Order: sequence, then structure tokens, then C-alpha cells
Amino acid sequence: MRVVMGVEYLGAAYHGFQFQENCLSIQQVVEEALGKVANHQVKIVCAGRTDAGVHAVEQVIHFDTEAARTPRAWVFGANGYLPKDISVRWMRHVPETFHARFSALQRRYYYVIYNHPIRPALLRERVAWHCRPLDVEKMQEAANYWWGQHDFSSFRAAACQAKTAVRTLYDLTIFRKNDFVVVTVQADAFLHHMVRNFVGVLLAVGEGAQSPSWAKVVLDACDRTAGGKTAPAEGLYLYNISYPELFQLPEPVRFFEFL
Repeated sequence: MRVVMGVEYLGAAYHGFQFQENCLSIQQVVEEALGKVANHQVKIVCAGRTDAGVHAVEQVIHFDTEAARTPRAWVFGANGYLPKDISVRWMRHVPETFHARFSALQRRYYYVIYNHPIRPALLRERVAWHCRPLDVEKMQEAANYWWGQHDFSSFRAAACQAKTAVRTLYDLTIFRKNDFVVVTVQADAFLHHMVRNFVGVLLAVGEGAQSPSWAKVVLDACDRTAGGKTAPAEGLYLYNISYPELFQLPEPVRFFEFL
């Protein structure tokens, strides 16, 4: 049978989601925990391979197993073997037509910036810190140039392996709550470092180093060297992934309402 799970994690202690030799990854730790519950080796597939230091409110994974376990046994059993910075939130049985990556319709990320002159201590490695004041209205004006379907080559990392840089951006909204500036991005799929490179441009606009129209210049260049710096990993959260209703997966976790 095919099992799908929603997994939450802090990525600070890991070298990304994907398994790597000689480096601790989310995939390695989760597979080891699930293997103990299933009593056999488990190989998982994820919706999106997050980078080192990136977090997830809800990463979606699937795996195949012949082990008969109740949803409670899968969830509480896995969490009993997982470290405290990784947690399985829910589990469902799905047909074999489901694929965590290829069945996904849209993906949403949040990028959280602590905008204050003093660096945070309690939120270290949980948010990005930007000490200069940010103009959220100008950042939104810049972001509006990117909505829709475009070639986002200017925002892909050099190591990106995607066959095409064309993506459809359904939402890119920036809002401020107290000392936090939050960037929310939703698209059909993302290129390597795409969100962090978006934020790099938006930070330059927000602090006044560039005008909002520079965002269109960067987009039209289709050249990574035309863009800004890549924003730090620690502010980025994979928030949720949308799937067809036929799979009847749980509603996304509402996590950032406290901001």
C-alpha cells in the first residue's frame, strides 16, 4: 500500500532534505524512523527538496509498504523515533497513482524577516534578520512584476537542474506585522533558490538601494548575474502543497497567524 504523510521540521541542523553521503539529512532521519515502525527499510519521496537550513511547516512525503499499521501507529510510532526538530503531523493511505512530487498542483513558501536594528537571539536560525528599515509597499510594487507565467532564469541557482525556467506564479504577497516582514509565494513549481533570490531583490528594493521597477529589469534579463544576493536559508519555510481533492488530504496547517 502507499502511505502519504505531512512532516514538519526545523532545518537548521540538517544539510537539506535529500539524502547525502557523510551529511545528516531530513530524508535519512525520517527513513530510519519509519523503517523501525514498518520493520523494513523505507524509501521516501518528497514534494520538494528543501535546502540546508530551510524549514517546513508541511512537507509531504510518500512511501510504499506491506506493513499494516493504523494511522495512530504510523504517526506516534514515527515521532517516538524522530528527534525533537522533526515531527510527523498526519498520515493517510492513498492509491498508487498518488505521487508526492508529481501529483502536486501548487506549492507555497513563506519567507520570514525580522526587521529590526538588533539581531534576534531567541529566533536565531528561525528567521532571517535585516537591520535596515524595509518599505513593504515598495517591495509589493516590485513583486507585482513577477506574477503570472515567466522565464525565471534570473532567479535560478547555477546548480539548478530543472529542464526549463518557465514557472507560473499565482501569488507573491508581502506584509508587515510588528517587526516581522513576511513574503508569501505560491507557484506551480519552484527553481533552485528561486524564493531566496526573489527575496534578495525585494530586500534591495525595500531598503531603497533599488527602485521597484528594477524587479522587472532583473526578470527580463533572464540572467542570474542581473539579480540580487541570495537571501539566507533560515528565513524560508515550505508552507504547504496543494493536491487534487480526490486524494482527500488534510487541510494545511495554519501556522503564521500568530505574527
